[in-house]
Amino acid sequence: MRDSPQGKMLEESNSLERQTFGNLMHSAPPDDDFSFRNSASSAPSPAHNGDASPYIGTWEGASSPYTKSPWSSHVVPPSNGNHYPNGLMGSLVREEGHIYSLATSGDLLYTGSDSKNIRVWKNQKEFSGFKSNSGLVKAIIISGEKIFTGHQDGKIRVWKVSAKNPSVHKRVGTLPTFRDYIRSSMNPSNYVEVRRHRNALWIKHFDAISSLSLSEDKKFLYSASWDKTIKVWRISDSKCLESVNVHDDAVNAVVAGFDGLVFTGSADGSVKVWRRELQAKGTKHFFSQTLLKQECAVTALAVNPEATFLYCGSSDGLVNFWEREKHLSHGGILRGHKLAVLCLVAAGNLVFSGSADMGICVWRRLEGDHSCLAVLTGHNGPVKCLAIEDDIESTAADRRWILYSGSLDKSVKMWRVSELAPPHLQQIDSIKRRQIEGLSSPSPSPSTQSQSFSPQGRR
Repeated sequence: MRDSPQGKMLEESNSLERQTFGNLMHSAPPDDDFSFRNSASSAPSPAHNGDASPYIGTWEGASSPYTKSPWSSHVVPPSNGNHYPNGLMGSLVREEGHIYSLATSGDLLYTGSDSKNIRVWKNQKEFSGFKSNSGLVKAIIISGEKIFTGHQDGKIRVWKVSAKNPSVHKRVGTLPTFRDYIRSSMNPSNYVEVRRHRNALWIKHFDAISSLSLSEDKKFLYSASWDKTIKVWRISDSKCLESVNVHDDAVNAVVAGFDGLVFTGSADGSVKVWRRELQAKGTKHFFSQTLLKQECAVTALAVNPEATFLYCGSSDGLVNFWEREKHLSHGGILRGHKLAVLCLVAAGNLVFSGSADMGICVWRRLEGDHSCLAVLTGHNGPVKCLAIEDDIESTAADRRWILYSGSLDKSVKMWRVSELAPPHLQQIDSIKRRQIEGLSSPSPSPSTQSQSFSPQGRR
């Protein structure tokens, strides 16, 4: 035993009793800022049952996070000589708040939480961090040297890496800028009614930011809010060009797609398409069509990197998709979750859906048909956000990805996923039964539902 930096007693790695990751996550964490588990010398995990993850190895304790990386060094061994199976590589548990947002840029990973902190990780070690004055971090997006963060307080903050010290991030502004806010406030015509007996400037969100997205050419930033609007910002001068009333309820997701189209999803149960037109002084967005109208809230949207498919996650646990080549005709429904889908991300021929049921479904697309490749399990809370990047070991013959998942269990997990990995048959049989039966997801339990999104369907 030894003293931690906070005076708490921690066991050394060679004296900690081995335990499975599932048991580990239920055990009490150390009282220091984050707990670290290392499995580099672990033995293979025991045979799993139907309720446990087939990808979970054995984990051991390690020394202080101030001297070692908070990421575990666990690497899933190859199932054969050709490629890796889909599986957990490591986990970060930092006791400072639920994880609401993730973003990757080069070799950096950004994590946002309700502690108002944005942490920056490099080579699986904490590299830097910065803190906003208020508002939990609900969205992070990176454009060149600028980092944009969307917050619960309705503000978008802009950060930049210091030229003298790359580990230092400085806040360089807020959207709208202070100058634009003051200038706009002097003109009575810039005020719009946002609630009964309450007016606000049209250039500022008056409710939580739920989603951020960049246009295809990276010139415009889109922000979605619970105030039922999306706003369009020109990145070059941080100017708000337009505010569009897009839904009858909170906007949970916005994604700039292809051909100048922008997609929005809302707690009102609809997915809408908007067409962007460039004008002399900025942009103008026009309503194009409604792709989906249902009773349950739309909670997530994603477009694959090749810009050929649009995916939509809903509070009923379903994922709908549309095909660009077929003029956005409905392509089908993916049934794999028991509770609400909270986040989506796509890469290569894979689509990932994170859910309030604490699982991540990995869907493989072949010529427009989708099948479930695996279900990644290990989180002890709803999976709130996903981010993905290329695996450095990826080849043209075997495309591999590194997937990051953030959860309300206060952890970020790192997964390796291969497009050639064989499907896990026991999991797939369960999902196929759900697909064949065509069942809607059961009603979420009150405890899980309240953690994932509000009763009004706000993500």
